[in-house]
Amino acid sequence: MKSLPTLAAAFILGFAGAAAQAGAASAADLTLTFKGLQKQTGAILFVLVNSEAAYDDKAPAVAQDMLAVSGGAVTTRFADLAPGRYAIKAFHDLDGDGKMATNPFGMPTEPFAFSNNAEGMMGPPKWEAAAFEVKAGANVHAIDID
Repeated sequence: MKSLPTLAAAFILGFAGAAAQAGAASAADLTLTFKGLQKQTGAILFVLVNSEAAYDDKAPAVAQDMLAVSGGAVTTRFADLAPGRYAIKAFHDLDGDGKMATNPFGMPTEPFAFSNNAEGMMGPPKWEAAAFEVKAGANVHAIDID
């Protein structure tokens, strides 16, 4: 006969294993491609966010990255994301200074884009226009940037 502490430990370990399997099964992967690159120089700088607050720079991003450009498209992958709504803000840093170049009026002079190829009017598009659903399993999203 097993002791009560042994049975409790077995139950807890079994529950933890089942929870880990359930968590792994519900994880999402996102393959992100920036396409339509007219100039094969510089890098794509982008942020991946999972809330309107993060989209508005009032909360941390899920991820940010810089992808070197050497062809007409660049791709990256995110593993183990929580399923939910996400959005991406990106620009093509042609001059390699790590900042979006602007004219004297503050208008961007380097290519930029948002998820869903959303476009804004006198500013960036709203969260609702840029947000897209990431479901458990494999997901793909492509953005035209130039």
